[in-house]
Amino acid sequence: MEILKCEGVRKIYGSGSNQVTALDGIDLTVSKGEFTAIVGASGSGKSTLLHILGSVDKPTEGKVVIDGTDLLKLNQTQAAIFRRRKVGLVYQFYNLIPTLTVRKNILMPLILDKKKPNQEYFEKIVSTLGISDKLEALPNQLSGGQQQRTAIARALIYRPALLLADEPAGNLDQKNSREIMDMLKLSNRNLNQTIILITHDEKAALEAERVITIEDGRILSDVRRR
Repeated sequence: MEILKCEGVRKIYGSGSNQVTALDGIDLTVSKGEFTAIVGASGSGKSTLLHILGSVDKPTEGKVVIDGTDLLKLNQTQAAIFRRRKVGLVYQFYNLIPTLTVRKNILMPLILDKKKPNQEYFEKIVSTLGISDKLEALPNQLSGGQQQRTAIARALIYRPALLLADEPAGNLDQKNSREIMDMLKLSNRNLNQTIILITHDEKAALEAERVITIEDGRILSDVRRR
């Protein structure tokens, strides 16, 4: 089942002699349950693509459809609601609310919509991510790896159509980096979560079942590893 489709996506910044083409005709399809890595050097266009897929930015040309929704038809408010409900975002920096417990940080997307969590699913997420015993702690009482696990749990709580992870282990030491990649793989396998990992680290990219390389705003290669 197709969860993401990009057709002819272009993104141009500036005009005239200052014009920069960040994305130049991206065609991409991702199926439900896939774990895909998008790899490229700084300036390759991968972060621009992430922002477009996360409905943070809009392409200059082309079409982006996620879980049946055409992102270009959304206004700013609709895009924010879509992002909260359908796209889980995990960044290098955890963006946790320091005055809230781990539990409330995880549940924040549901709290904003005044929705009650599915307790069984909540427990499955925190158990999978190994933070069941940290739910009443504050972020500053956690290690970096535990904070990132909390951020991943928050991204998963709404059962998003797509989880976008932007260099999620980039701010961690080797041990915690390894654990976060393992957590993403577990989320993909145990929760059937569709994941797109954005990274410049080729070793991290090889954890995915599919590796897409971007260069100068174009897809250079698209390799399925299994």
